[in-house]
Amino acid sequence: MSRLIVITGILVIVLVLGLLGSTVLLARVSERDHPPVGTLMTIDGLTVHVRDSGQAALDPADADADADADADADADFDAGAEAAPVILLLHGASTSLLDFETSLFPALSTDHRVISIDRPGHGYSDAPAEWPSPYTQAAIARATLTALGIEQAVWVGHSWAGSIVMAGLLEESSGISAGVLLAGATHPWDTGVTWHADIAALPVIGKVFSWLLIEPVGHLMLDSAVASVFTPETTPPDYVVETGVRLSLRPDTFRANARDLTHLSEHLDAQALRYSTIDRPILSLTADGDDVVPAWNHDERLRKVLPTVQSSEFKGAGHAFHHTRTEEVADAIREFIGALSN
Repeated sequence: MSRLIVITGILVIVLVLGLLGSTVLLARVSERDHPPVGTLMTIDGLTVHVRDSGQAALDPADADADADADADADADFDAGAEAAPVILLLHGASTSLLDFETSLFPALSTDHRVISIDRPGHGYSDAPAEWPSPYTQAAIARATLTALGIEQAVWVGHSWAGSIVMAGLLEESSGISAGVLLAGATHPWDTGVTWHADIAALPVIGKVFSWLLIEPVGHLMLDSAVASVFTPETTPPDYVVETGVRLSLRPDTFRANARDLTHLSEHLDAQALRYSTIDRPILSLTADGDDVVPAWNHDERLRKVLPTVQSSEFKGAGHAFHHTRTEEVADAIREFIGALSN
């Protein structure tokens, strides 16, 4: 019996070390394939990864600049964009600013200076010790823009980041000229979140779970998970590779994302009660096939308290319609921004 216990113990140790080794290796491969594409700035003691269309992409080897990074780098956007409103892009859950690199960032950069950031704990941005609520994330976004010398911007938030746009309109309104929601999460829901997010968000068990299982198992399940986000449309070719989604499987990133998912609904219980005080223009773009952030629970409830919200729905589209309908979304944003000055 004692020999059996010893053998079992050895096998468990070998298994744990094997899973841990796989996690470290897969995470390093993801970071090698998808290094920072922008500047690493220091904002309030936290590293924030920033992509600025007014600057050339930073060489990853030099990606350790702080908030006083040279803002006079060669522009890769049209000179006329300097006079147009600045656009801030905020990504949703389980991704990073790379989500916009093959969609809205290039589409909007020809007309505007566009800034995108990795939200706290995602991509290459630090996660605070305490969960950063939408209010906190809005404050970090505002501080980042200020460090770049930008006083006002149009904030565009996809999915989870819709809550940040709304939080910004409530708490950082002097720095926001308008808000755009792309399938934006604005209200609480009662269906919970995925089981693996619930587990990963736990203090101790969640850390063990994330470090041993998420990378090796997540790589096997990633394609099907992404497909569910695009349903009823099909996932664009090379989406997973081009947008660096695998970075979200890194243990600490996965746990930061899990905290976002498990805390948001309760937070929105209180935040949504304040929406009637917002006086800035809002554009809400939705999709009739979106079951991830359904319009009936978010867009429709928002319009009941803010009738001035401009709402438009994409027929036959899923949750990630900024990838499948990029030009249509970009045109809608341009038209909305163009009308602000009229």
